[in-house]
Amino acid sequence: MADGPTILRRNRPGTKAEVINAVIISLRNRRTVGRYPDCQSLPDSGNFSALLPFDTSPDFSRWPDEPFEEMDSTLAVQQYIQQMIRRDPSNIDLILNMPEANDEGVWKYEHLRQFCMELNGLAVRLQEECHPETCTQMTATEQWIFLCAAHKTPKECPAIDYTRHTLDGAACLLNSNKYFPSRISIKESSVAKLGSVCRRVYRIFSHAYFHHRTIFDEFENETFLCRRFTAFVTKYNLMSKDNLIVPIMEGEGATESEA
Repeated sequence: MADGPTILRRNRPGTKAEVINAVIISLRNRRTVGRYPDCQSLPDSGNFSALLPFDTSPDFSRWPDEPFEEMDSTLAVQQYIQQMIRRDPSNIDLILNMPEANDEGVWKYEHLRQFCMELNGLAVRLQEECHPETCTQMTATEQWIFLCAAHKTPKECPAIDYTRHTLDGAACLLNSNKYFPSRISIKESSVAKLGSVCRRVYRIFSHAYFHHRTIFDEFENETFLCRRFTAFVTKYNLMSKDNLIVPIMEGEGATESEA
């Protein structure tokens, strides 16, 4: 996939949404924030959101919480999910609790988008020791070797390449105007495609758990991502329990029945 320029988006004043490679800084009464004095020249519109690239401010995405019913952006579901994660990433029941009157298809879609974005963080850490020379195949337990679907004919890939290809493929599908042209309603035929994405991206967790346990544990202790993903796919029947081979939830086994 070719690299393109970074695109920064600004929602309407008063709305907020996290954007990769950008920072959202709340400005009130034209107050200068961080190390960006040019912000003083921005118009005073009460509660204003400015996007500035490459910011490392500790105030990144620490705006006040909003009730879901007061979020008027087309990205409201994404904003709400990220708000719940930011509040307490370990409170999985709260994060997965869908607000009333929300579309379940959109809810599942936005959660899967969020999982894929956060999984990039695990992929970056895996690059420290998951090399093509050492992890020549995408494996979890010794029983299974996974074939990469990114090629014209599925074939074996080094684990780190499988990880990159899978996340790239998921991003392409979830950003497809053909299958997901709207962020407020999704056709059932498109929702049906989410299960296959879940099965593929889950293998990143399983490879990390069985072959790079230290990295997995450090990442999981910070994000609770595998635990949340497991609860998510179980709640919405997006994966068979037999395929959930990382024993992170009580009572799970460690066998997979499907390649």
